[in-house]
Amino acid sequence: MSSDPGAAVILRRATAPDARPVADVWLRSFAAALPTVVSPRSADDVRAYFRDVVVPLREVWVADAGDGGGVVGLTVLDGGLLSQLYLDPDWRGRGLGDRFVQLAKERSPEGLELWTFQVNKPAHRFYERHGFVAVEFTDGSGNEEREPDVRYVWEPES
Repeated sequence: MSSDPGAAVILRRATAPDARPVADVWLRSFAAALPTVVSPRSADDVRAYFRDVVVPLREVWVADAGDGGGVVGLTVLDGGLLSQLYLDPDWRGRGLGDRFVQLAKERSPEGLELWTFQVNKPAHRFYERHGFVAVEFTDGSGNEEREPDVRYVWEPES
């Protein structure tokens, strides 16, 4: 058995009962990783959005720690867009983000793009370590948080 506690976690497609735990992971992760970014949505609005839109209509994958932990991470894919990648704060640094990025690359082998906030320097380092390159910086006028962001692109090696 592996000594890595993240190794026993399985990645699987989200189902309707996952909507609440997925939203709760998103809320905890957002609060921990982005304390200076003000979310324009209440926690109840976020939970309703995941229940009514994200889980039923998007390609949502979860990191499931099983009976003892449940959902501890999520990623949302939309073709070549990696639109969400959030981990429960207690599960950061265990390789789950790496596994989600690998899954996204396997599902979109022609390339990926994503957006992250400019203030999220740990995310910049994480994505750059995985071969993503910053290609566009904005003033935030295009996102609902009105927070300056950056678009990253990954292209497979030819």
